[in-house]
Amino acid sequence: MAGYLIAELEITNQALFDEFAVGIAELVKSRNGKYLARGGTTEHVEGSWTPQRIVVIEFESFEQAQAFVRSDEYKELAEVRSKSSIASTIITEGL
Repeated sequence: MAGYLIAELEITNQALFDEFAVGIAELVKSRNGKYLARGGTTEHVEGSWTPQRIVVIEFESFEQAQAFVRSDEYKELAEVRSKSSIASTIITEGL
C-alpha cells in the first residue's frame, strides 16, 4: 500500500529554498519517491485553507515514507527548509 508525504509551504527566502529544492529532489529520487504534485496552481474551493504551495510525494509504502522523513539526510534538508519557508508536512497511507 502506497505512502504519501504531503507538504504545504509558504516560501520566505527563495534563494535558500532553491538550494533545498535541489537537495530534496535528489533525495526523493534516491529513495524511489515520485512527485505527484510540486508547487503547481491551487484553487481555493471551500473552507479556510488557502495554501500557497502543495507538494505530494508517493512512496511504495507508508513505512518507506516514514523512513524518508526519519532519515538523517531528510532532517538535514528540513533544517534548510525551515530557514527558507513555513511548512506543514504529513505522511498518510494510501488505499
